[in-house]
Amino acid sequence: MKPSSSQVESKHVLEVNWVDRWQVYQRLQELDIPCWCEPNQPLKVEISNSLAAIQLWCLMRQFTLARQDLIWSLEKCWQSPYR
Repeated sequence: MKPSSSQVESKHVLEVNWVDRWQVYQRLQELDIPCWCEPNQPLKVEISNSLAAIQLWCLMRQFTLARQDLIWSLEKCWQSPYR
């Protein structure tokens, strides 16, 4: 059986600041995204579908973008296109 296009099934090594690694790991666990981290090793994540990929992307933005960029992005989301 051929997997659907929404099933990506790939493993990635994340370059996460060592200080933030535990928080990223915990959030991935809360989202039920398989991940593991060995002592003094980078965080590894298994992405099995498009939803997990989007959730990972959003989570990593929180840790990689400057605070002002995050504020701007949130304000942009709140703006109604009908104003």
